[in-house]
Amino acid sequence: MKNKKERGLWELYRDDPEKADAEIWGRKTDPLSRRGFLKKCGLTTLAAAVGSTIPFYRHMPAGFIPAVFADTTEEFTIPGTNGLVVLNDRPINAETPPHLLDDEFTPNDRHFVRNNGLLSSLAESGDTAEWKLKVDGEVHQPLELNFEQLKQFTSYTYYLQVECGGNGRAGFQPAAKGNQWTFGAIGCSAWTGVRMKDVLGKAGLKNTAIYTGYYGDDRHLSMNPQKVPISRGTPIDKAMEDHTLIAWAMNGKPIPPLHGFPVRVVTPGWPASTSIKWLKRIFVRNKVHDGPKMNGYSYRVPKHPVAPGTHVAEADMKIIESMPVKSLITRPKTGIKIPSGKPLALQGHAWAGDRKVTAMHVSNDFGMTWVQASLKEPANPFAWQQWQATLAFPSKGYYEVWARATDAAGVMQPMVVPGWNPKGYLNNAMHRIAVTVV
Repeated sequence: MKNKKERGLWELYRDDPEKADAEIWGRKTDPLSRRGFLKKCGLTTLAAAVGSTIPFYRHMPAGFIPAVFADTTEEFTIPGTNGLVVLNDRPINAETPPHLLDDEFTPNDRHFVRNNGLLSSLAESGDTAEWKLKVDGEVHQPLELNFEQLKQFTSYTYYLQVECGGNGRAGFQPAAKGNQWTFGAIGCSAWTGVRMKDVLGKAGLKNTAIYTGYYGDDRHLSMNPQKVPISRGTPIDKAMEDHTLIAWAMNGKPIPPLHGFPVRVVTPGWPASTSIKWLKRIFVRNKVHDGPKMNGYSYRVPKHPVAPGTHVAEADMKIIESMPVKSLITRPKTGIKIPSGKPLALQGHAWAGDRKVTAMHVSNDFGMTWVQASLKEPANPFAWQQWQATLAFPSKGYYEVWARATDAAGVMQPMVVPGWNPKGYLNNAMHRIAVTVV
């Protein structure tokens, strides 16, 4: 008899969530309502696994991994980080568990790391003397600025959200290739630098300027100096937005090597891939930039909804711009146990790309009822917003707290993974944590 391959919960649920329900918990799906319910044996199995009764079990959607089991990745530390989960070590990519994002703004050592190549030699040396920024292309006056010349422009400090376009990729079915980010490829730190618009204004944009192309000093994994790991850009309008920065400081300190020392772009609210690290060149284009990771399926989604697993022609893909509305529960950590009769205080963050978040709600009965949370105003445009709420629990047992944000256009986070796409981008399904009342 051949040995059967052991699979984790994420893999089982990616392959066939309803079958996984049946195999693991003895849980079937009601074909009329499509809402999951548990037979007596399945309920007993699931309750035993979570360690308690489940008061709202009838509302549990089919094909969901209970939140108490969903966080299965081991944590370990890499230099310059504190508690991040490493997804890849060549290049280095690491995300932050939600409970470690509880600070009002993200400390340097708690900010997620997303790299496409190897660190710049300048970043490793810590020396700004050799750094230069070239601005060329569709400009009247090409520039070459050293570090001190760049700092002569008026500086600004803003709290800005930076999120990987693939944040949440682990939730897609069928699975998409790439780093299997869960929830923590997001950060909101204080960035100090000059406005991109001021530097481009100094160079003088031609009427033909429609797009930027950013180049960093990181090295290709092959170590071939002729190859570029990534070069992305944005429409000129986004580059000229007041909060798009050429930054040299993160939370009041020089940008750490992993985050782009000495200088990087910060394009808030758009995929972090447009916030090029170790910046050395701004190439102003008379067309959409065509650098590495700008074409094909990179950072693109289907123009129209498609069924999961569908092959989508390149011509039917569009470039991702503003990120969707999203939120996190950062306190308490999932898996908490609380005494019966004690309300639970919750808090977290919400953000919505180019938009503002206007409402925040939480639920502890699998989305049947919702409680409105208090929501702070953003510190400045493109900063995430803190929220707080208190929930009461009717009896002992296993619960899940779900968080749902709504943006200024009335767009609300979905309960389930939205809009399948070939590369697993833009998953803004609601975050949830496990709570057991004892």
